[in-house]
Amino acid sequence: MTQARRPAPIPAPVRRRDRHGRGLRGPLLPPFLPAWRTRAERFDEVVVQAAGDLARRLPQVADMQFAVEEVPPSDPAPWEGGVVLGRGFAAEARAGLPARIVVYRRPVAGRAHTEAELGELVRRVIVEQVALLLGRRPEEIDPDLA
Repeated sequence: MTQARRPAPIPAPVRRRDRHGRGLRGPLLPPFLPAWRTRAERFDEVVVQAAGDLARRLPQVADMQFAVEEVPPSDPAPWEGGVVLGRGFAAEARAGLPARIVVYRRPVAGRAHTEAELGELVRRVIVEQVALLLGRRPEEIDPDLA
């Protein structure tokens, strides 16, 4: 007796999200709309804009680095009361590091209720840190703060 060969199994059709012949679904928002960016990316843009505005007025600010971190470290300095919104780090000539200013996103964004308040608060934090690093009063750095 000869053995009958079984036919090869037919693969199941691949299911796609093309329901009812309407085509593949795309993103809800196109990339050129402002809502495409995350809150963190929008916050970064606010910091870059505030630092750029300040650098156009003061040439010393152009040499500083600006960074954004989510939250401050859990060990605040003894003179820092409450939650820290930003920190300035002096330049280290031996290590070749320029002066740096760090803005903490979550504490700053939590205090602002609108986009305008957020921009104003970021500007204040940056001006205060620049003033500390340069040894001047914040009103000298940005007269609009007075």
